Amino acid sequence: MTLENFINEAISPWMREKGPENDIVLSTRIRLARNLKKEKFPIIASEKDLDDLSIKLKEKYNGSTFKEYKNLQYISMSDLTHVEKRVLVEKHLISPYLAKTHSTGVLISENEKVSVMINEEDHLRIQMYFPGFQVGDALDAAFSFDDWLEEDLDYAFDAERGYLTSCPTNTGTGMRASVMIHLPALVLTNRIKRMLPAINQLGFVVRGIYGEGTEASGNVFQISNQITLGKSETDIIEDLNMIVIQLIKQERHARNNLLNRSKLKLEDKIYRSFGILQNSRIMESKEASARISDVKLGVDLGIIHGLSQSILNELITLTQPGFLQHYAKQVLTIEERDKLRAELIRERLQFKN
Repeated sequence: MTLENFINEAISPWMREKGPENDIVLSTRIRLARNLKKEKFPIIASEKDLDDLSIKLKEKYNGSTFKEYKNLQYISMSDLTHVEKRVLVEKHLISPYLAKTHSTGVLISENEKVSVMINEEDHLRIQMYFPGFQVGDALDAAFSFDDWLEEDLDYAFDAERGYLTSCPTNTGTGMRASVMIHLPALVLTNRIKRMLPAINQLGFVVRGIYGEGTEASGNVFQISNQITLGKSETDIIEDLNMIVIQLIKQERHARNNLLNRSKLKLEDKIYRSFGILQNSRIMESKEASARISDVKLGVDLGIIHGLSQSILNELITLTQPGFLQHYAKQVLTIEERDKLRAELIRERLQFKN
């Protein structure tokens, strides 16, 4: 695999797979923060220290395979253009923080289910992705991959505190478990406003599609744990499962209420968005996300036929600024991006699967 493989496709191979509850839960992610025992943490390490560690990890793992995570490819951030970095952020293969820092890199598996960010806030940020709602399976896979790395790496670990991390909020399990969930009906009925505070009280946080510091776009929310110290990975997963199951239940209930009580208005909203996506010549990013969300809801409810979810999932990423500029092979103004975004949406919606 080369960099081109990772940035030319708008969605990762695993995103084309169907997962449990995938009409509502788009994806599951487990992230493990790890540091090496005899190395200075990134927040105090010199650039040389970080460069040396990157080289060491590249030499050890570039081209390696573990189970189905084949041919890990090392990519140095210093070798990428701004647009290329942005594309990797938009695919969730790296964080916005990693894209802005120096002496950093990432290891990505061929199926893009695993990405290991190197020298972000911590020496390693291991990310494991699964389609749909598969928190338990994702955790098992992340542990298995983590154990494989630990065969040759000595982690910074304390018997009382757990895994030691740069940020105290990650100390303990070093784990962030999250789901990306599409909740258009709860947003339409304003019930989401009552649910978000309750989620926060349980020690979980609701963020936008690109994590910390981002707003929800297209009615897609990221639900993840805030607490890592004092709770086991199993406890965190059980709590997340409970929250997500309740959100799925409430979203389905809200969808049924909309169909039973306001079907004509709902159909009108969905078909208006579908028509606008099919015919617009200019499309801003925020509007595109909202319209795609409406159409996705229409497909899920059987209102719109002959359009696959994979096309809509692809459009969510394809219409982001980084991908648009990568597609155009040049830096674009906002106006040029809006024009190209509308053009790509029109073209892509001509394909039915």
